[in-house]
Parts: sequence; structure tokens; C-alpha cells
Amino acid sequence: MNIPSKLIEDAVTEISRLPGIGKKTALRLSLHLLKQNPAHAEALALSITTMRNEVQYCQTCHNISDRPICSICSNPKRDGSVICVVEDIQDVLAIENTNQFQGKYHVLGGVISPLQGIGPEELHIESLVERVSDREAEEPIKEIILALSATMEGDTTSFYLGKRLKDFDVKVSTIARGIPVGGELEYTDEVTLGRSIMTRVNYSTE
Repeated sequence: MNIPSKLIEDAVTEISRLPGIGKKTALRLSLHLLKQNPAHAEALALSITTMRNEVQYCQTCHNISDRPICSICSNPKRDGSVICVVEDIQDVLAIENTNQFQGKYHVLGGVISPLQGIGPEELHIESLVERVSDREAEEPIKEIILALSATMEGDTTSFYLGKRLKDFDVKVSTIARGIPVGGELEYTDEVTLGRSIMTRVNYSTE
């Protein structure tokens, strides 16, 4: 792409690093910003820098947060006895958009994938086991919902978690298969996802 300005070319290069944005879209966005009031571009740059430097991960569930404990974990109206285990932060947002789940979450940060070199030790599994095993907690956990994508890696992770949790006095369930096999949770429509949460079934490793 022949761009007469090195400054715009640098901006296009950086913007095109974002997922789903090619060089043409990056150029269009760069030219759009160039036409705007300089204050708009400065506000955008500041918000991105602030987000990158100050957003943290919840010490309890590993969701994104502005504080050490996220707004969901610290909300007394949420049912802390029910934990929904998800692969990533996008899945928390997807389930929250259904308005069907009032429990709390645990973000694994991925799924077990030997082909990609991702084992259980790379995920937030031990902290989940610690949460389940803490019977002196203010709200002891009674149910774990495995809300992982219906892929081979998701099923492998669910099976592993089922094995790890089977010796605890906790119900382990999985969302109903309204989610298509091979489908990503993030892209499932809200009605289907909400019904899957509400009609969850017991999870068995047998």
C-alpha cells in the first residue's frame, strides 16, 4: 500500500494489528481520525493507554476489573454458591447479556489443547479447585456449571474438570447442548445461550 505520509503509514500498520482489521480499513480509520477534532484523537489515545495500564484481572475469578475484586464477585446480590466456569472473558460478557444467570464466574483463560501446548497448568484450574475446597468461605460453592464451547478442546477441559471436582461435595453441571457442536460460545445468540444456562444438566465423567 503506497501511502504518501510515513506518519499515516505507521498508524495504519499499528491499527491493522487489531483482529479483523485489514490495511484498507486501517487506512480508512486513520484518515477519519485525521479529519476529526484533535481532542477526539487525544481522548481515544488516552483511553487506550489508560485501559492497557490500569485494567486488571479479578483476584477471585480472573475476569477483567478496575479493582482487585471485580464488580460481579463483590456484588452481594449475586449467588456465590453457583459458579459458572468459562473459557475466556468474552464468554462472561455473552452470558451476562442473556440476563439469565445470577451466580458468579470463574475464567479459565483458555482450554486444554495439547496440539497448542496448553495443559491444565497453563489455565486457572488450581484457583477454581481452591474456591471449591474452601468450605469455610462466606458462601460455600454448591454447584459448578461448565459453560465451555462444544469443541474437542472444550469437552476435554470439561472432562478434566469433572475428574478434578468429583471428590468434592459440589454439583457439577454443564449447559444444555443448545449450543451447536463445534460452535464458539462467544458467537452463540443470546436466546440459545440463555436457554442453555437455564436448562443445564448434570455433568458426568463416567
